[in-house]
Amino acid sequence: MGRRYDPERRQRIIDAAIRVVGKKGIAGLSHRSVAAEADVPLGSTTYHFSTLDELLVAALRQANEGFAKVVAARGGLRDGTGDLAGELAGLLGEWLGGDRAGVELECELYLAAVRRPALRPVAAEWVEGVGELLVGRTDAVTARALVAVMDGMCLQVLLTGREYEEEFAREVFGRVLRG
Repeated sequence: MGRRYDPERRQRIIDAAIRVVGKKGIAGLSHRSVAAEADVPLGSTTYHFSTLDELLVAALRQANEGFAKVVAARGGLRDGTGDLAGELAGLLGEWLGGDRAGVELECELYLAAVRRPALRPVAAEWVEGVGELLVGRTDAVTARALVAVMDGMCLQVLLTGREYEEEFAREVFGRVLRG
């Protein structure tokens, strides 16, 4: 029997990897667990992704799109007008107030770059991408500081289980912006 044409298989494998990490964490990710989740032969996962790091890179790139979609939908970072501190606080609140499992997954994949060097360029792309958006509204050093504050606030909300406080975030972003 000939090979079945399945142009969506690679994407299904990435989606399955994201679901596996969402359910079991990165420690539960294997070619076998992803193949089972995607309902594809084990050889398909290794054909498309020879290493788990390659698969994690693809998953992190896709997961990063969640935050990018929130940024694009709001548009306030790009238009160059208005209260930047308020826009950042609202943006972070919208992202953190969305699908909690998705936010946790994005953060877990992002933080996995600490131990998995293959993920570092993708994590750096996210940091630099958000920083570039902010440079249109402030200087490069302040933009980097704002991204660092965003990372810290996200981690605090996720790790402590506390509610995100938009007014607090607005005040902190305002202080960074005032220098």
